Amino acid sequence: MNDHPEIPTPVDVSRRRFLAGAAATTLLTLWPGQSWAASGQNRMLVVLLRGALDGLHWLPPYADPAYARARGALAVADPLRLDGSFGVHPKLDFARQLFADRELLPLLAVAPPYRQRSHFDAQDCLENGTAEPGGARDGWIGRCVGAMRGAEGVAIAQVMPLAMRGSAQAEIWSPPLPRDLSEELLRQLQPLYAADTRLAPAFDDAMNADRAAMDARRGAFRLPDAMAAAAKLMRGPDAPRVGFVEDSGWDTHRAQANALDRKLAELDAGLRAAKTGFGDEWARTVIVVVTEFGRTVAVNGSAGTDHGVGGHALLAGGAVRGGRIVGDWPGLTPRDLHEGRDLRPTTDMRGLFKGVLSAHLGISENLLETSIFPDSRGVRPLGDLVRS
Repeated sequence: MNDHPEIPTPVDVSRRRFLAGAAATTLLTLWPGQSWAASGQNRMLVVLLRGALDGLHWLPPYADPAYARARGALAVADPLRLDGSFGVHPKLDFARQLFADRELLPLLAVAPPYRQRSHFDAQDCLENGTAEPGGARDGWIGRCVGAMRGAEGVAIAQVMPLAMRGSAQAEIWSPPLPRDLSEELLRQLQPLYAADTRLAPAFDDAMNADRAAMDARRGAFRLPDAMAAAAKLMRGPDAPRVGFVEDSGWDTHRAQANALDRKLAELDAGLRAAKTGFGDEWARTVIVVVTEFGRTVAVNGSAGTDHGVGGHALLAGGAVRGGRIVGDWPGLTPRDLHEGRDLRPTTDMRGLFKGVLSAHLGISENLLETSIFPDSRGVRPLGDLVRS
């Protein structure tokens, strides 16, 4: 019985499951060399935080003296310590508990191959799975779903995101979360206002006020609702095994501390909602939380940060080999920074995705290098991310 009428049962999402048996033979022909032994009924949910979450704010390197010098009053004063070097923001208390339970794994200094500072180009590169914006018209998650025998994908979004395009096995479900303007329109307006130094602050203030008002009206945060919906839709033996959730509002040019207090609380609630929603499936689930790029190490004149390059990612779930922090930390002294201003990325985000797809979903190395992430032979899958 569906105890949440507003969220359809998995069978409501798919209109194509009856084709799975016939499609399996075709897929084996189209995608030779595929291995299914590791995949079983494993789940992967990708959460894209649009707007560039400041990695130094959610995972502050509290023991690095350069962090306090660069951030000043914006430095997170009392992070929840994970080890002797890093902690999580105080609003991420549930994430800290997942870390203690070895179900959360932060990855340091990661970015897609794109190294500039345009939201839309960076998101395009991240979603299309190539080395550059415009490198493909479909997305790496869609291509992944198409390569998985009998599997389906679901995106919790108002329009099909680029990341999920390219597979007839991918569906979209839009939760009934009203707003006055669509997210798609706001994303199109943002760069126009951002180019004007006088109008950009007013636009940011208006968007923050609009989001806060919507939260108050509906009495719930959008990200937790979306992650809960994805978990429910992905639960069960015939449910979609790959999911995508997107959230906006992470662009913090002004008053960053207040904005991220609210947004990180939403992310924390989303992780809690997802674990509850997945139920027994949590043990076979990996949640991949990413953002298109990082932010400047130094604070700007509006108590915020500007577009940067390197950021952080995190994995969560019962299938994650967590309880530790991985990645090559480049440091924050001026000589260590990318172009003297940004956290220097040391890991290609495609390596993170490849590591999960290979070890958790059983995608072959050949498919990863040639079809899902074209021309990426030089980017090796990260190992030791999930439980064997």
